[in-house]
Amino acid sequence: MKPIFLALLLWLFTLPTFAALDRAVVTQLGDEDSDVKIAAIQKLAQSAEPEALGILQALVDGTLQGADGEAITINNRVRREIDGALAALKLFHPDRKIRLAAAKELTVNLANEADPGMAPMLARARDKETDDKVKAAIAQAYALATLKHADAAVRLTAVKALAGSGDPNIKLLLLAMTDPANESEVTVRRAAIAAHAEVKSRLALGETVGRIFSGLSLGSILLLAALGLAITYGVMGVINMAHGELLMIGAYATYFMQAQFRTYLPGWLDWYVLAAIPLAFAAAAAVGVLLERTVIRWLYGRPLETLLATWGLSLILIQAARVLFGAQNVEVANPSWMSGGIELMPSIVLPLNRIVIVGFALFVLALVWVLMNRTRLGLFVRAVTQNRAMAGCVGVPTAQIDSVAFALGAGIAGLGGVALSQIANVGPDMGQGYIVDSFMVVVLGGVGQLAGAVWAALGLGVVSKFLEGWAGAVIAKIVVLVFIIMFIQKRPQGLFALKGRFVES
Repeated sequence: MKPIFLALLLWLFTLPTFAALDRAVVTQLGDEDSDVKIAAIQKLAQSAEPEALGILQALVDGTLQGADGEAITINNRVRREIDGALAALKLFHPDRKIRLAAAKELTVNLANEADPGMAPMLARARDKETDDKVKAAIAQAYALATLKHADAAVRLTAVKALAGSGDPNIKLLLLAMTDPANESEVTVRRAAIAAHAEVKSRLALGETVGRIFSGLSLGSILLLAALGLAITYGVMGVINMAHGELLMIGAYATYFMQAQFRTYLPGWLDWYVLAAIPLAFAAAAAVGVLLERTVIRWLYGRPLETLLATWGLSLILIQAARVLFGAQNVEVANPSWMSGGIELMPSIVLPLNRIVIVGFALFVLALVWVLMNRTRLGLFVRAVTQNRAMAGCVGVPTAQIDSVAFALGAGIAGLGGVALSQIANVGPDMGQGYIVDSFMVVVLGGVGQLAGAVWAALGLGVVSKFLEGWAGAVIAKIVVLVFIIMFIQKRPQGLFALKGRFVES
């Protein structure tokens, strides 16, 4: 951008376009006194003229020059004032998103320091605004600007307007106004007490909603990890300690697909996740079949040896990942349609990537339910789970079902890795943190029971998040583990008992 000469601007003010701006005010921007500059900036902001936006932006960029041809310098104090003024002027921008962002920025600034001088400009912007959401944001900023007004009636109106807020900073402002040392008018103090209680209640509700959502997103990951484990453990009784590494394989498959899209299809990069889903399922399923055919098949009926063998296999898979991809975590970026979030209130934002993951988990659950309850393969799997010997006697190929079930369980774990790659670091050790939780979900829900896995996964996720908020992550883990141990002592079959001739005999 070419430098803008102040003298040239003053000459341009003779044109009708710039007639609304005061020449003297613009001239004061070149004054050496910061207080004079700030006063000029405030007047330009209150003018709400489009030309003021360009002048202040040039001042920030260092391209605004005085009559002597030298750039006008500003310090941090002046720069902060300009930032607030720019946000105020953007309230009149034709783009709705820019106006909304400006209103939110002003709300933050005014919550830190009320400026009654901004009230007239905010009132004009509020009255001119046609979008309800933007208008509400501007009205809140206006209330903050008038919170320290000399007129008690104006302060009372501002306090009542702020009662519907969900901003923690506003809660602190209202709390300060309940003190007679800060607010002399009794009616205003009473209104501040009521408004503070309402904001506090709203924040508590928002915090609860946020924890429930975080618990559901954690539970959805546990569900994807536990679904495959529930199938393999239910069919074969195998304690697969390498199940977490199958999640890792799915995550690395996602990373691989992202790299391929960046190299060969950069214009379609936002859709690499969709392409990674079948690859992750196939890769994890292939590794699962390889493990079952080479090692696990020879250890059926020997749970302790199976546990030790699969633990060794997990170490081999971790080392293989280190050799292929390196020991450091790799970057898997969210596509643009999974970035950002949905704002419920200023302190609560639901991330889009977690919303998508919850939906994805429910989608996978629906597919597994259809497979297990509406297909011949699902019938065979349920038969082997309930009574292996009887299923074999009536012609069910139990050995083949074992391989297919293990491949299916491993593939579902791979899908869990796709979801996990969008919210966590992808590295060789990433699966280790989920294997114990997955087994807790399977045991608590009931072996071989999809409904039990769903309730256990989502329940553990939500309970863990609430306990973490009260007692910390470590204590929450201990409490959950103790609860599961006590629950299994009273009800060994889990939440949902497996029905069948073998169990009922």
